[in-house]
Amino acid sequence: MRESDVTELSQRIIDNVDRVIVGKRGVTELVLVALLCEGHVLVEDVPGVGKTTLARAVARSIGGQFRRIQFTPDLLPSDISGIVFFNQKTGEFEMRPGPIFGNILLADEINRATPRTQSALLEAMEERTVTIEGDTMPLPRPFLVLATENPVELEGTFPLPEAQLDRFFLRVELGYPEPEDELKLLARFQTSNPLDELGPVTSPEELLAAVGACRAIYVDEELRQYIIEISRATRVHETIRLGVSPRGTLALFRASQALAAIRGRAYVIPDDVKLLSSAVLSHRVMLSPEARLRGRRAGQIIEGIVNEVSVPVEHI
Repeated sequence: MRESDVTELSQRIIDNVDRVIVGKRGVTELVLVALLCEGHVLVEDVPGVGKTTLARAVARSIGGQFRRIQFTPDLLPSDISGIVFFNQKTGEFEMRPGPIFGNILLADEINRATPRTQSALLEAMEERTVTIEGDTMPLPRPFLVLATENPVELEGTFPLPEAQLDRFFLRVELGYPEPEDELKLLARFQTSNPLDELGPVTSPEELLAAVGACRAIYVDEELRQYIIEISRATRVHETIRLGVSPRGTLALFRASQALAAIRGRAYVIPDDVKLLSSAVLSHRVMLSPEARLRGRRAGQIIEGIVNEVSVPVEHI
């Protein structure tokens, strides 16, 4: 598959999701970046802005299987992965797979589960396998976990530690729609839910071919150095206690390749790196206590760092 094919495929998916999620093409594009990089997305936003609808729309658009888990304090790891039970009718042990065996998994309010259950999901995200009673089984491809957090309601939650946040490829916020977009939303949902009529515009097999094509996108040596310099700057910044890991550097590199392919280019440009830096890196840093007391946000600090790092220019 060529980059032009990836671009055409991406526009099909984004246009299809846009039939349901109004005015959030940029967010859909970021989720598609994660899909093409086989990463996972953390959505941090208030209830009612369309997080569940976004996950369902993406799943239907790619012809994939959608699964949803409502995280609660009493949720067990086996409720996610599945169990092995004894079938009295057949006299044999059988496996009952859990909801993790799907293409798009919505982990709703992931911070309401205990750390043990959170770890079970994040291990599957990283290894892309699940072990039940000693048997290790691969997860389907493509496999995307879209986990949600409510930043307002903190009572009864177990915040994800930084080491686990680092497993998410990027973090996005949907935010409230603009007034004109909210008017379109009312019109679309007046008589029926457009999600009910949403059909697939591609297949998991075609999407996996696009994943391979993104890896072939050219990244100049100076741009590679630019990405590294951004990561290194986070490790020495006065407001950051813990900087970006090498996993974060690689994620920014992969994401830039995918965004370039989505936008119809066979090469990465500095603007790709700039646009993605906050979404890919902001959840991977730990701010100093002083910065938190002053109300500083990681995304704003990352944007400031990106503006300070010298951008590579073409030599004529």
